Amino acid sequence: MARKKKNIVIENLTIEAVAAEGKSLARQDGQVIFIEKTVPGDVVDVQIRKKRKAYSEGYPLKFHKYSDLRIDPICEHFGVCGGCKWQNLAYDSQLAFKQQQVEDHLTRIGKVELPELSPIIGSAKTERYRNKLEFTFSNKKWLTKEQIDSEEVIERNALGFHVPRLFDKIVDIETCHLMADPANAIKNEIRSFALANDYSFFDIREQHGLLRILMIRYTDAGELMVLVQFFEEEQERIDLLMNHIKDKFPEITSLLYVINQKKNDTIYDQDIITFSGKDHIIEKMGDLQFKIGPKSFYQTNSQQAKILYDKTIAFADFKGDELVYDLYTGTGTIANYCAGQVKKVVGIEYVEEAIQDAFVNAEVNGITNTDFFAGDMKDLLNDAFISEHGQPDVIITDPPRAGMHENVVNMILKVAPKKVVYVSCNPATQARDISLMDEQYSVTKVQPVDMFPHTHHVECVILLELRG
Repeated sequence: MARKKKNIVIENLTIEAVAAEGKSLARQDGQVIFIEKTVPGDVVDVQIRKKRKAYSEGYPLKFHKYSDLRIDPICEHFGVCGGCKWQNLAYDSQLAFKQQQVEDHLTRIGKVELPELSPIIGSAKTERYRNKLEFTFSNKKWLTKEQIDSEEVIERNALGFHVPRLFDKIVDIETCHLMADPANAIKNEIRSFALANDYSFFDIREQHGLLRILMIRYTDAGELMVLVQFFEEEQERIDLLMNHIKDKFPEITSLLYVINQKKNDTIYDQDIITFSGKDHIIEKMGDLQFKIGPKSFYQTNSQQAKILYDKTIAFADFKGDELVYDLYTGTGTIANYCAGQVKKVVGIEYVEEAIQDAFVNAEVNGITNTDFFAGDMKDLLNDAFISEHGQPDVIITDPPRAGMHENVVNMILKVAPKKVVYVSCNPATQARDISLMDEQYSVTKVQPVDMFPHTHHVECVILLELRG
């Protein structure tokens, strides 16, 4: 049996385009090669990491030429932290590549007839635009080669973000440019206090340690939530840290904690304890207010979210007498936002706490023509549900990155509303879903929206209209 070739290096490859997950691509002898940490226009020698029949994956060994599209990244952690892989690209180039990414996915995966795509709507803010961040505590700080080779004694506890492909290594973050102050000050103060008082940081492999996750959320309305996730139940030390945060940052309006001893760090099934302030924060969108709890989904770029939802409503082109279903409604943001323009909105969401917030949001805003239901979409949206709540004229769907379950797609086809407005954070799964709907629905409008500058992620709103 012939041995597999190892240490394959391909020299002088010209990077041609961007690809999924922040990688770029080049071609050699007709085969596609996906390469990390490069941008179109770079000329590099590539070490092949993974070789498949249809494609290969690799990383750059040597740069012969740097692309003219490159700019200097603003973040000291760029290249190690996997959060902002496009900081080395000018923003207008980022937008152009995202526009192309949407078109490529819809064409290659969707294989449906498309109208001319509207130009992508860029974000007014390209820094400090996020309203939520989660930082991970770890006793396994990621070290550079220089640090490993040195004889210096290095603190191994860290608070920051995961290194790509290394689930147990955390980049210790000093300043993150994605969130406005005082997020960095809060993060750094908690880390300093924990180190000074010998608090244990979480060991994800051995499953021990006190400090696990730090979540910070704020709103344009000026409210600030801090949630500390602990693994071990050491109440005296928990109270000591929480009191320190409370005293140091009086601007925090919702200070919470949770003791989570599960294998994973999700908190949807955990009891959240309000240490001080409220158990939620309030965001404003247009004339409406929205209650956001620690388990609630809310778009992480508040200003772009309004643009996204305005475009969604514009695509729906309501006449005032429609029954609307809002699938994956979250805290009812879209449902309540469009309620004033329709007869009634029915929202469905998996997370029970989010549905509770949706009802509160309707009540706070004096909205009486929305109704909300919690349950697994593929099970809840069935013939009996439609029979009880009515045949929708318009369906708005905003699923997670995995897209819609095939059962949900089939039910939409069975119900056959006149219009489906599909909002997606993943054009690939969106393309897959609309291809399943192509026999009954034509794509009449496509609007990409950039919610996440410096990343490869892009939102897309598509209008599907029932074929005549």
